[in-house]
Amino acid sequence: MKKIRTILVDDEPRGISSLERLLQFNCPELEIVGTCQDAVEAKTKIESLHPQLIFLDIAMPRKTGFDLLKDLTSIDFEIIFVTAHEKFMLQAFRFSAVDYLLKPIEDDLLRDAVKRAVKRIEEKTVGPNLETLLQNIRNKEGVQKMKLCIPSVKGYLVVNLPEIIYLEASGNYTNIHIKGKPLICSSKLIHEYESLLEDSGFVRIHKSFLVNMQHVEEYQRGEGGQVVLSNGDVAEVSRRKKDLLITKMKEYYKV
Repeated sequence: MKKIRTILVDDEPRGISSLERLLQFNCPELEIVGTCQDAVEAKTKIESLHPQLIFLDIAMPRKTGFDLLKDLTSIDFEIIFVTAHEKFMLQAFRFSAVDYLLKPIEDDLLRDAVKRAVKRIEEKTVGPNLETLLQNIRNKEGVQKMKLCIPSVKGYLVVNLPEIIYLEASGNYTNIHIKGKPLICSSKLIHEYESLLEDSGFVRIHKSFLVNMQHVEEYQRGEGGQVVLSNGDVAEVSRRKKDLLITKMKEYYKV
């Protein structure tokens, strides 16, 4: 198999040499054709070497990794971001469904990220992930104003987080109910969304339901109870999730 042409971008020489060693040991399918220590050099090498994959450090002096992407006329390569950034930045990555690695880089996470990138390169699938990421990074109003990139059988769909009313488990898939739009069937499991959205105003109230607190209009008492959502749908609350829901409602509505 022809190797994947790869460029490494990091302002720290030790970061580059460390990543080179990790890739040589873990990812023989990659060929490192260039290394760069700043955005200006990276732009030149990208335009001349035509890589298929870039490992991009974000926090570089003068111009960041995001500045580099804005300077390019086209982006026809896969990107794996390398970062040590704070929680808000990591949520932006996860919501946008892009690959990222935290420093110091772990071998197994590196192999997984490379495997996904190579698959996308071989299948020639280009999603709206990067554009969504840049929109989320620019957002200064908090997590609830971000966009979510949803993997589906056809590719990726992008929705505004506040528009999601609730998520419903459906076997190995998750049905996502969105305000004023058709239902989306996602290829992710509901527990993956629970982990992704736990700090974004969403609450798991049942093994089958993850609800957006913005859209909870009424709680009806019962053994576990039920919630009435803004679109009129009713979702069951399990007995063991009842106290959690009531606590979250009190926090959200400041009761």
